[in-house]
Amino acid sequence: MGFKKDFLWGGATAANQCEGAIDVDGRGLANVDVVPLGKDRLPIITGKMKHLAFDEEHFYPAKVGIDFYHRYKEDIALFAEMGFKTFRLSIAWSRIFPNGDETTPNEEGLKFYEEMFKECKKYGIEPLVTITHFDCPIHLIKEYGGWRNKKMVEFYQNLVTAIAKRYKGLVKYWLTFNEINMILHAPFMGAGIVFEEGENEEEVKYQAAHHELVASAEATRILHEVDPENKVGCMMAAGDYYAYECKPEDVFESMKENRHNLSLIDIQARGYYPNYLLKEFEQKGLNIEITEEDKKVLKAHTVDFISFSYYASRVARAEKEELTAGNIFESVKNPHLEASEWGWQIDPLGFRITLNTLWDRYQKPLFVVENGLGAVDTPDENGYVADDYRIDYMARHIEAMRDAVEKDGVELWGYTSWGCIDLVSAGTGEMKKRYGFIYVDRDNEGNGTLARSKKKSFYWYKNVIATNGEDVAMPEI
Repeated sequence: MGFKKDFLWGGATAANQCEGAIDVDGRGLANVDVVPLGKDRLPIITGKMKHLAFDEEHFYPAKVGIDFYHRYKEDIALFAEMGFKTFRLSIAWSRIFPNGDETTPNEEGLKFYEEMFKECKKYGIEPLVTITHFDCPIHLIKEYGGWRNKKMVEFYQNLVTAIAKRYKGLVKYWLTFNEINMILHAPFMGAGIVFEEGENEEEVKYQAAHHELVASAEATRILHEVDPENKVGCMMAAGDYYAYECKPEDVFESMKENRHNLSLIDIQARGYYPNYLLKEFEQKGLNIEITEEDKKVLKAHTVDFISFSYYASRVARAEKEELTAGNIFESVKNPHLEASEWGWQIDPLGFRITLNTLWDRYQKPLFVVENGLGAVDTPDENGYVADDYRIDYMARHIEAMRDAVEKDGVELWGYTSWGCIDLVSAGTGEMKKRYGFIYVDRDNEGNGTLARSKKKSFYWYKNVIATNGEDVAMPEI
């Protein structure tokens, strides 16, 4: 009565956080490459960045990542040893089209991913491919203004067409944009948006989001036309907002926050703008260009499934007070929850609640594509980490996920834990904020051998997969 026999267990990464090799085999530069480690990272993430290049003052972790580009065979073998049924990864746009607006793709880039997918298939691992995981070629930002410009839809279609045709038969599961709602919170990191002085930033963000929505629908069309077996999903940063108290003002505030967070997924899943969002544009005086042709495309090509990340629930209150951290999404602190070392509140039941919310709202299959605990790991002399804290976190979340399926009837296709191998943190640029089952010997400043070693959680997750999620107990090692 638990997870189906063909449930897709696995792990997730992103090209910009693990591949490195940003100047290898013709790859171009992207927004995610020029975001540095340190205190200057957050102002850049907000979309205020003017200099789209490296400098000598900062360390840029994406330059090397964990060198997955050269070590993917070793890493995929480790994933296979854990029993992965699927591996979520992303394509670096600028590896396929270095500038983004070329008409002919870069053969070396296409070949790299083809070989990686074949390596997955060798072990019976199904690739789950994110087409765009925040990255936008720098040339498209400088020349066209990034996603604020509708020409981006055309460039994105070229990318999708190239990879859909090249990887037909190798890739079945696709995600169009990673955490598409992030564009409203972190416009530079999420989509390469750089604001001009004096412009209406909210209008720019929603116009850029609209272009991504149209591009997503076009991608769904192309992928279905190239191979009717393809399954195309959207992806959001999820986590329900609770009302701080049961007084109506707090309940209403939580309703508004939840609708705001789900608004773009509403469009990808249903094919049209919800009235509440159109009313918001009207009341705020936002002039978003939405053509009749756009509306037809959105309606005709909705996604096949809903995927999402879940790290924490959130809290809304009419009267704002102390805020807590959480994947860029700050919210009122929940006094009933513990928190991670980075202040992200831990709420396994909130995971079950979020699964139910999404299933009830959309009635489309769900796929959990990010969930995990960022923590400081201290390895012994052999690189072994006894990460009982990570096992405890993930066990409780998998139990909640199993309850959503078994007791609540949620239709769920799979689960890929975030950062199945240690990688660069998107939010902080740190390596010490680790999520993986596999330890990578590299620190925040780029020191280390990059050697891989298995943590305690490696053996735990291997057993979880082998028992199809039935046994999540702490292993005796």
